[in-house]
Amino acid sequence: MSGAALGLEIVFVFFLALFLLHRYGDFKKQHRLVIIATLLAWYLCFLIVFILPLDVSTTIYNRCKLAVNSSPAESNGSYVTLAPRYELHQKCFKPWSYIPDGIMPIFWRVVYWTSQFLTWILLPFMQSYARSGGFSITGKIKTALIENAIYYGTYLLIFGAFLIYVAVNPNFNLQWNQLQTIGIAAANTWGLFLLVLLLGYGLVEIPRSHWNGAKRGYLLMKTYFKAAKLMTEKADAEENLEDIMEEVRKVSESIKYNHPLRKCVDTILKKCPTEYQERMGRNMDDYEDFDERQNSYPSEKSLAKLHKQVIYSVQRHRRTQVQWQILLEQAFYLEDVAKNESSATRQFVHTFHSQEPENKIIQYFYTPTVEWYWECLLRPWFYRALAVVLATFSVIVVWSECTFFSTKPVLSLFAVFIQLAEKTYNYIYIEMACFLTIFFLSICVYSTVFRIRVFNYYYLASHHQTDAYSLLFSGMLFCRLTPPLCLNFLGLTHMDATISHKKTQPTAYTSIMGSMRVLSFIADGFYIYYPMLVVILCIATYFSLGTRCLNLLGFQQFMGDSEMTSDLIDEGKELIRREKRKRQRQEEGENRRREWKERYGNRDDSTRSRAVHTDQKESSFSETNANRPLSKYTRSNGRTERDRIELLQDAEPLDFNADSVNDDPLESESGR
Repeated sequence: MSGAALGLEIVFVFFLALFLLHRYGDFKKQHRLVIIATLLAWYLCFLIVFILPLDVSTTIYNRCKLAVNSSPAESNGSYVTLAPRYELHQKCFKPWSYIPDGIMPIFWRVVYWTSQFLTWILLPFMQSYARSGGFSITGKIKTALIENAIYYGTYLLIFGAFLIYVAVNPNFNLQWNQLQTIGIAAANTWGLFLLVLLLGYGLVEIPRSHWNGAKRGYLLMKTYFKAAKLMTEKADAEENLEDIMEEVRKVSESIKYNHPLRKCVDTILKKCPTEYQERMGRNMDDYEDFDERQNSYPSEKSLAKLHKQVIYSVQRHRRTQVQWQILLEQAFYLEDVAKNESSATRQFVHTFHSQEPENKIIQYFYTPTVEWYWECLLRPWFYRALAVVLATFSVIVVWSECTFFSTKPVLSLFAVFIQLAEKTYNYIYIEMACFLTIFFLSICVYSTVFRIRVFNYYYLASHHQTDAYSLLFSGMLFCRLTPPLCLNFLGLTHMDATISHKKTQPTAYTSIMGSMRVLSFIADGFYIYYPMLVVILCIATYFSLGTRCLNLLGFQQFMGDSEMTSDLIDEGKELIRREKRKRQRQEEGENRRREWKERYGNRDDSTRSRAVHTDQKESSFSETNANRPLSKYTRSNGRTERDRIELLQDAEPLDFNADSVNDDPLESESGR
């Protein structure tokens, strides 16, 4: 089993990152380089989280081996006993997930420096490249370099300040290892600053969201609130798209096909929705010599700006449309749950049938009875129990963050758990405790990254609606947050020698970070006392201070005691009711048409077949008797049959509740 656990986790984490990226990204429409870069960033960060517990168990085993080799033999009178060493050797057995020496340092070095290259150099450049409206690769690269000049210059200035500090200080000899440690310390300091902010929000919001998930009325009211806000955003996106398409139409009419910039206009038109492309056309019939007439044509720079606006507006419009449909399904389902709670038959009844075909296996096991028991009876209690467990973990994390610097006595509960398991060398317990700890910390931090929204510039939307800029930005955040998250976890468990103050073998992950003693004010000050700020952030999140501040600034947030929230809930309820009536009318119209076809479809088919057979007989009879004047009667007879078919078609009732009514009942049969 040597190294097998490492290989299995590498494969599992890859498919996990691929699944999440498929949920948020669009593999068909987005550029392959964007997908590959984001997948690599997510994969490396998730890999660090999953592999670190194996590094901890391997380090504990290596410490045990050193203790066996260095333990002295006891002398008992005239002979020497090796009992202490033998007992220690019996306890010190190799774990099933043991990773051979030399593999982990190389593995961590490759993973860490690759992630740092992605977050500080490649991903910011690809962000600017993806948002650029240039029409060529060279133009996009030029725009990306210009936009990142200030970005790269700022970080070079910060790194230069650290470099000057070390060079001026006489206690330091500037060497490559120390220079490398300074760079790592600067990156981890920035990451830890953001990590504590996100962690303080997630430690409170995740248990509270699961507790509120057990309240049906709460979820339904919040869905109504989201519907009102999303409708406003949807209308704004449609209006913005109309304005941009009007500008594109004007540009398309002014720049004819013989203009050198017509290729740029065609590129912009390809990014527009299909209905707008058909409406605008290309004006190929109008020839205009742009050299003879002094018309004002837009420049290539203004066309690049328009191209950028078109990409953004189309993506936003598509995202709001998809989110609106998803929110409608969620609201309809929550209303169904509220209705079925008082059902005497204990079978879940849906108002609308699912538009997507359901899996037969799931349909076989997840029957209406099972669905009723889960949704109306078991799910609320399950969510409450899960919320209590998550809240307990949050309290343990907050306590450990405030006391992990204390080594005598050991106050960090995570360190106590690991040290108790280390005494018995229970490696499975050690790995499970480490995995649950770092997994919970990661969930609190990463879920906040998925939830936050910076206006319309950064927003991770599910169902393949996230744009390239947001995907790349999330990869940057993950790569910057994961290393300080792992260092914080090692500090909570006292596996970091900087915290425990013990001369023991460090983990392979800590060894590549170098000694933080090069910058003592960071190692002994910022890394220890700044995480205590998580207490203040948790209190602020519990009392929703950030939500109240955003509400005062004009950004409507869901608050139960706000008058604006009540108005938006009423507005959203009316919107959902309107959409529900619309969908009911559509289904009723479809049911009536289906019943009419089932009732009169066979009769119409037999009438048509009889008419066609009669026409064929009479046409063949008229061909054999071409000299006789019976052909006109044959034609009149065929006309009578066709009129009878028309009368049968007109007998079908019209659905006045449908979205559109066809004036010509035979228009659909024109091909026949």
